[in-house]
Amino acid sequence: MKKHKVIIVEDDEITSLNLNMSLQKHGYSVVAICDNAPQAKNKIATHNPNVVIVDISLQESNDGIELAKIIKEKYDIPFIYLTSYSDDDIIAQAKLTEPYGYIVKPFDPSSLHATIQMALFKYKQENERKENIDSLKVDKLNLEKLLYSKRSSDKPIVPFGDDYHLDISICETFYKGRKIKLTKKENAFLRLLVAQLGLVVSFEQAMNYVWDENGATENSVRTLVWRLRNKLETDIIKNASGIGYYIEE
Repeated sequence: MKKHKVIIVEDDEITSLNLNMSLQKHGYSVVAICDNAPQAKNKIATHNPNVVIVDISLQESNDGIELAKIIKEKYDIPFIYLTSYSDDDIIAQAKLTEPYGYIVKPFDPSSLHATIQMALFKYKQENERKENIDSLKVDKLNLEKLLYSKRSSDKPIVPFGDDYHLDISICETFYKGRKIKLTKKENAFLRLLVAQLGLVVSFEQAMNYVWDENGATENSVRTLVWRLRNKLETDIIKNASGIGYYIEE
């Protein structure tokens, strides 16, 4: 079984020694023990650990918090705070760095192991979620290629439904030759549906393509579809229960 690599960043020698022994006992590989932030940054770059344990108050300052910011932004490695503090201001600063856990001094070896395992699991889940979202993203260039391939002639016209067509040159939708006035988001969602005629556009695909900003939810998509259906002359947008929407090919 592969050993997870750990770097300890702790300026108290006894604490770092106890951490090292506890970690090795639980099967971790301690690849470096550092007592200051500059040394820790070098070791992290060299060893690429699976997790870093950081004393929140290195050198009796907030160096641990500053180091955690760098770990998060530059290395994307899960980190766990080690602290004896209960000061609300320090904890508030630490929370902003979004740590994967806290270990309170004096630490319990079993709790240490459990906290690390939870941090590694959370990190793995987050990465898998990011990968899933990336795989669902519809590249705008590819979407334009899909629409272009669906033209009925040499003209930039893509027919869909009964008596609808999308003019891809001006990004406008028509029904029996009459333009349907749509908002930017409604238009984007309809283009997404037309580009994938016969295929279900999931909530995730819609949120990633239609909304440039963060914060869109499945309810955002449902509300958009409700508004769009009210503007279309016929009911061509079909439900795929709990998954998304589609237009029949």
